[in-house]
Amino acid sequence: MSIVLERPALSETASPWWRSAVIYQVYPRSFADSDGDGVGDLPGITARLPYLSGLGVDAVWLSPVYRSPMADAGYDVADYRVVDPLFGGSEDADLLIAEAHRLGLRVVLDLVPNHTSAEHEWFRAALDSPAGSPERARYLFRDGRGESGELPPNTWRSVFGGPAWTRVNGPDGTPGQWYLHLFDDTQPDLDWTHPQVREEFEDILRFWLDRGVDGFRVDVAHGLIKADGLPDWDHEQELLDGSGPGGTRPPMWDQDGVHDVYRSWRRLLDSYDGERMLVAEAWVEPAERLARYVRPDEMHQAFNFAFLSAAWRPADLRVSIADSLEASATVGAPATWVLSNHDVVRHTTRLTLPADAPRPNGIGATDPQPDEQLGLRRGRAASMVMLSLPGSAYLYQGEELGLPEHTTLPDETRQDPAWFRHDGTVAGRDGCRVPLPWHADRPGFGFSPTGATWLPQPESFGRYAADVQEGDPASTLELYRRALRTRADLGLGTGELVSWAGSDDAVLAFRVRGSEGGEVLVMTNFGPEPAVLPAGAHVLLSSSPLDADGALHTDVTVWLAG
Repeated sequence: MSIVLERPALSETASPWWRSAVIYQVYPRSFADSDGDGVGDLPGITARLPYLSGLGVDAVWLSPVYRSPMADAGYDVADYRVVDPLFGGSEDADLLIAEAHRLGLRVVLDLVPNHTSAEHEWFRAALDSPAGSPERARYLFRDGRGESGELPPNTWRSVFGGPAWTRVNGPDGTPGQWYLHLFDDTQPDLDWTHPQVREEFEDILRFWLDRGVDGFRVDVAHGLIKADGLPDWDHEQELLDGSGPGGTRPPMWDQDGVHDVYRSWRRLLDSYDGERMLVAEAWVEPAERLARYVRPDEMHQAFNFAFLSAAWRPADLRVSIADSLEASATVGAPATWVLSNHDVVRHTTRLTLPADAPRPNGIGATDPQPDEQLGLRRGRAASMVMLSLPGSAYLYQGEELGLPEHTTLPDETRQDPAWFRHDGTVAGRDGCRVPLPWHADRPGFGFSPTGATWLPQPESFGRYAADVQEGDPASTLELYRRALRTRADLGLGTGELVSWAGSDDAVLAFRVRGSEGGEVLVMTNFGPEPAVLPAGAHVLLSSSPLDADGALHTDVTVWLAG
């Protein structure tokens, strides 16, 4: 039975809140630990909600907190209706939602529909049942190829490395069928052509909507439906990459059938009050293809990963911004901007890498080490570009502190399945998931009352701690606060990009007209020489201090009035 809770009223806005919201991603195990076990939890998050309210964000997105064996940090869900004891209990979820609403913050949960945990009751029942049984029909079990079925059903590979199929034994111990797992072998893929799968997830949505949740971030939203017949795909899988060589669409990603699922979910959410929303994690290109996920009867938002992946060059960013705005406008949806999350190298580090180099899945101690100061400078400049753009924006916990990637994490501490499935040749995502520093002079930098942390923090995190940045006008934390306040005051999120202002090979420049009146000229200098600001320009905000002559130096973004 779902528990229907009284939902506190949130402030009404002229347009739906999600069209211009700034949403802060909390990775629960690394945000704040209340009980000293070294893993963040729901009470820890609740205690820090005033910090997020003071930052100026509109909503909080929580990565999974459901019951899980934690083979993939909670993205392997064993029970979608129960909070894992690692994070607290159901009452802690209720308290968090209520406190967030009291502070004017909305709450978005992570939903993982592509796969379950191998410990989910459905999958355990499937293993105990014969081939062709109703229990196995909810997953993608197939007979193997070869004379005795000893070869996988097709050539698909796991995103985390290795084959995407695992063979199971029958009750008598003899090898039997194979099951598909696009990620770890502890994460079997569901068969979304099965009506029971669809019914179950609609009930899961209702369960959490009835508890007051404001929306869902949908994990691997482009992967639920596989091409008929599961045809071979003889290519390595990049981390959640939405296309193959030459831009071809792989048979496991972005199949047209996913849209029927999201139309059904949209009807369900629209039946609730309070403007509930869906955001797609869909690594899909081109922008026109991604826009299909946010048509008026489907999802509300889709992460703009083309913007996240764009090289730190004016031309690349201009194309990404223009294409995104144009594609979103064709379906009446807002653009949704993001620079960092729990799956990618933090942008304060990533933007120091060679512009044309492939995006790495983590950085290890034996890799070339990035320039931390250059990364912070570029990271601040990139964030100010993002926060000036019309639409919604997502922040990843710690980016408001300027946190870099932990690039020297000891190998023996790594926990990402990608590290193990690649036999230690891929660093994986642990470096962006290190617990946050709250207090510079406390053990574990104040993350936990005991100083324990599930991943070790680098000593450098001390200078990024929230308490040392508090009130310092030159700090990244205060820059984000000013940027978010200015963005809200001017209505930039509900405004429009009205013109490109002479962008060239050295400078990116555009004008945004805010819905509250007035225009803002946004300029970023990428060139080696200082750029001249327009005569008489009034500086609203700058990502790094300007010289007395007002010149715009390399890797600096400025917002100008008029």
